[in-house]
Amino acid sequence: MSKFLIVGLGNIGEEYADTRHNIGFRILDELVKKEGVSFRVDRLAAVAEYKFKGKLFILIKPSTFMNLSGKAVNYWMQAEKIHIDNVLILTDDLALPLGSLRLKTKGSDGGHNGLKSIQETLNNTAYARLRFGIGNEFSKGKQVDFVLGKWTEEEQKALPPRVDMAIDIIKSFGTIGVSRTMSAFNNK
Repeated sequence: MSKFLIVGLGNIGEEYADTRHNIGFRILDELVKKEGVSFRVDRLAAVAEYKFKGKLFILIKPSTFMNLSGKAVNYWMQAEKIHIDNVLILTDDLALPLGSLRLKTKGSDGGHNGLKSIQETLNNTAYARLRFGIGNEFSKGKQVDFVLGKWTEEEQKALPPRVDMAIDIIKSFGTIGVSRTMSAFNNK
């Protein structure tokens, strides 16, 4: 059975729940809820397993905090013997409008500390990442406050269909591959 490591980036702790930076956690929480599986606390992460169309998805929410995400990613890749081609990172992105979804096969960290940690730990930038747009509606010098801020009521209303599409992208990534998934979803 093919295995895939799906990593939702975020920060642990109640103070970070429902913040823009934790969209990766939110997507995986919704996937787990919809599929009737649950997370267990394990080494460096909350972990859930989900089977879909003969594929095994190992879902992790690192408990290392954002800046050390690479440690959890590396551990679970090794523990589950999952090749980098079967890794998908779910991350927030300031450069994309709210709810925009972009699947990429490689790239820079774009100033994102979670991606920076993963790239430094793996010594590689060639892993798939699903960038979830959080917009950039903040004043100069207020980027950190915006990223770590809670979603507004208006933003909360816009999220569910986009989170559902992110879940569809995860399933597609594991079943038809990254290239076909990019073709199918990147312009929606």
